[in-house]
This record gives sequence, C-alpha cells and structure tokens, in this order.
Amino acid sequence: MCGVQAQVMSAAYLQLWTRNHAITRPQIENALWKTRTLVKTSLMRQTLHFVPADEFLLYIAAMRPCRMADALRVMARFGMTREEGETLIPLIMDALSSGPLSRPAIAAAVRPRVGKRVRTWMENSWSLVRLPIAEGLICYGLGEGNKVAFIRTDHWLPNLKLELMSPTQAQLAILRKFLRAYGPATLSDFSHWSGIPMQQVKPLRALLDSEMVEIPGEKKTGFLLREDLDVLNGSPVTTASIRLLPNFDSFLLAHREKDHLLAEKHYKRVYRNQGWISPVVLIGGAIAGVWSYKLQGKKLLVNIEPFGKLSKTQRVGIEQEAESLALFFGSELDFHLS
Repeated sequence: MCGVQAQVMSAAYLQLWTRNHAITRPQIENALWKTRTLVKTSLMRQTLHFVPADEFLLYIAAMRPCRMADALRVMARFGMTREEGETLIPLIMDALSSGPLSRPAIAAAVRPRVGKRVRTWMENSWSLVRLPIAEGLICYGLGEGNKVAFIRTDHWLPNLKLELMSPTQAQLAILRKFLRAYGPATLSDFSHWSGIPMQQVKPLRALLDSEMVEIPGEKKTGFLLREDLDVLNGSPVTTASIRLLPNFDSFLLAHREKDHLLAEKHYKRVYRNQGWISPVVLIGGAIAGVWSYKLQGKKLLVNIEPFGKLSKTQRVGIEQEAESLALFFGSELDFHLS
C-alpha cells in the first residue's frame, strides 16, 4: 500500500480491512499502540499515514528534503531564518523528554524560550512540530485517555537506530514500492502522490530504468516493475474483484489523473469539494459506485449507490463485502442497494 492514509482514523482501519478481511480492529490498535509494528506520522503530501515500523526511516529519508524545505519556506514568510527554525528542534525534544505531549502543551513549553518573531509564527501556524517530524525525531504516540499525542521516536521505538540512508536511495526504494502497489504509473503520479518535487523525481528514472518497463496507455505511457509484468502476464484471468473502499483510500490517491478509475460525469461524486474523497465500490479496479455506512445500535446500515446497472453476480459480491464489513464491526447487516 505504501502507507495507509490516516487523516481519518476510522477510514484508515477500513483501508486495512478491505485488503485483509481477516484483520480485526483490536489487531490494528495493538499494532499501533502496543507492539508498535505500525507507526503513525506525517509523510506523503504532509498528511498522516501508518507505515510499518521497520520502514519508518526509509519513508523519513525519502521525504525529508522536500518536507524540511516546505516547513522552512512557511517560516520564512514570517521573517524567520533557517537557524531560528532549526533551533526549535532541540527545544521541542527537551519538552518531550518526560513523555508524550499534545501540540498545545508543546507550544506552552517552548514559547517562553523563543524570541518574539518565533512566537508570532507559533500563534499563526499549526506546524510547530513539522521540523522534528520531518527529521523522524518525533511521531504520534498514545496520550492520556487514549488521546493521540506527540512522542520522541527514541522513546516510542527505542530499538530503532536513527540512521538515514541517502535521500536518492530512499526515494528509489519508495518508487519501487509505489509502482508495485499502483503501477502502471508515471513519474508525475509518483511526484503527486509523494509530494516530492519533479526536479528530484526525474533523475530516478535513469537509476531505475533497468528495473522498469513502459506500458503504453491511451493518453500516456506508464511504468511498471519488470518483474511484476512477468507475474501479471503469467496470471490466469479470474472474476473481477469487488471491494468496498473507504473514504480517502490510498488506492484513490495514487494517480494524478483519475480517468482510468471512473467517467468524468461521476468525478464529483467521488472527488468532492475541499479534498473530501467518498467511499467507493471498486469492481475490477474501476469505480462502479459510492457507498456509505452507519452504525445504529447493533446494526450496520450499508447503502450502495451504483453508477450503472449491476449484474446479479456483482450485486451478490457487493453484499458479501458488506457482510464481511458487518463482521468487522461485530454488527448485524442492514443492506440497501439502489
């Protein structure tokens, strides 16, 4: 998946469920907050994601240059120098030395120790912790009362050695993961998905050229890992898969253009105003409708709104997915298909 989009936690859980119906909510929460085999932090496009703990530093190394530059650029608008911005890092780390804190608590601890210009920036910006997050020095932990707070990475993942590989090598590794999850895709897609500027992405093509193959499309040529093409060519044709993807699903964010997923007339029903992305019914890799759910007592109400006529097999498959979702929530299914 190259990370689970986690701006909305309930949607993040369902992204994992839709790819593995055997998974349970307690297992996900255990991986996040107890065994810590998943880490929650801000990564691609400056948005929250879950990534495997053993890949945490890989993502940090790949995203660090552009994310540090973005944060410093915002600070510069308030007249702050790079040195003033970087001076905040040890102050934040010191504030977190006794344990996790919320963003307001970190700000309260840091404010008396900085100058007027930095205080003005703090009052007008939510990105106080952006630099240490970009460095991989802090991440999201579990605070009091199950509230998420920021915590030092060396406290949260004490066995992790904070040694970053070069940005180029890390970006190559993430590009491989991206193509494996979402190929065929273009370098522009990768830049759009990751938030890494194209001037940093373009040189990766030559470095990965021997591992990629070009896949012609109607409008553009995409890339796929060569070894994945061999696997796909050798795979038997099977019945189109059916999945209920939650809002903000990572699959819906991977490509800059969406015409391979749905017709233009349905675009606004999925990719809505203010960056909201609807839950969708995916059939054979294409969006066939939208859906919604609501927990009402012991029942899970699932409503399906297809974009066109569905076959009997597709209708049955969608209802089976809804039944699995009800099991995930431990509820009885109340299913409606328009």
